[in-house]
Amino acid sequence: MTPQPVWADVVGQEHVVAALDAVATTGVGMTHAWLFTGPPGSGRSTAARAFAAALQCGLHGCGSCDVCHTTLTGTHADLHVVGTRALSIGVDTARDLVQRGARFPATGRWQVLLIEDADRLTEPAANALLKAIEEPTPRTVWLLCAPSLEDVIPTIRSRCRHVLLRTPPIDAVADVLMRRDGIPAAMAAFAARASQGHIGRARRLATDEQARLRRHAVLEVPLALSGLGSCIAAAAALVEAATDEAKDATTATDARETDELARALGAGSTGRGMPAGSAAALKDLERQQKRRATRTQRDFLDRALLDLASFYRDVLVVQSRADVDLVNEELRPAVTKVASSSVSEQTLRRIQAILAARDAVDANVAPLLAVEAMTVALRAG
Repeated sequence: MTPQPVWADVVGQEHVVAALDAVATTGVGMTHAWLFTGPPGSGRSTAARAFAAALQCGLHGCGSCDVCHTTLTGTHADLHVVGTRALSIGVDTARDLVQRGARFPATGRWQVLLIEDADRLTEPAANALLKAIEEPTPRTVWLLCAPSLEDVIPTIRSRCRHVLLRTPPIDAVADVLMRRDGIPAAMAAFAARASQGHIGRARRLATDEQARLRRHAVLEVPLALSGLGSCIAAAAALVEAATDEAKDATTATDARETDELARALGAGSTGRGMPAGSAAALKDLERQQKRRATRTQRDFLDRALLDLASFYRDVLVVQSRADVDLVNEELRPAVTKVASSSVSEQTLRRIQAILAARDAVDANVAPLLAVEAMTVALRAG
């Protein structure tokens, strides 16, 4: 059976699409809570939104009606999406979700609650959701997304049907960039390969020259580590680039949110102006924006570290004479130079140093300290 059009952007997940499309079409296997897991870039949120659209649509996901359109874009009245750029999802947000989950659908077939970053639920927030997920309203369905099962507390994941996504094949990512975004074939192939199957990252690389330049600067680091001073300078440059990229990504959104809240509170209107408590509301928004900026900076830094790891992965491929493609084929001369001046044991230690830096940043170690330790370790080998 050919899947419905609503699944068109769920890339390289044929097994998942077939299963979810069958559930939406027949109702067989339908349950009240679903947990979508898969590596970054696998399309967890995209698959969850497509499933929500297929559930809401009277034709089970035609892809062309208003129900499908509003669900896919997150504006349907009976779909509430929680996606966070902050460090965590707190208990107040969870309680709001519980209240929404207790309502019956206003216009749609289901009341759908989608948490795109369920791994960022704090323990109190997860506990607040637990009873609602255990005993949902009959027409309510919970869709949770996380990198892995272990990222969600056992009491919640045990009550969800698990949907496992994989890293999409490079060819499938390139195909969707050409088909959906009109990217030329050569650029689509480069972006898909350089992103290692991460769909969102591939699209950014294909459409944003600055993103390509920043990535190239990251991949020059291995050849720039000639002494301790260069290690410190390279670390500072990596963190600064991530900070600048995060600022570029959030500045416009921050300004729009602040302006919208200020106008909602009466700024610019005639009369007595903004009511008491307005300053506190604006200050709370500023705190949320700062948390989002921190999360965004860490996300961009993590992607830079993954790009760096891909360089040493290629070095290991050359050293082991493995018959596999390089992620960074355009940098083969540099990869070969590093491979010929070191041994595989050193390369493995360097990859471990990068992974340790990622873990340190994720554990709230100051990014600059974590990256400085990494660059020194890369030079030492």
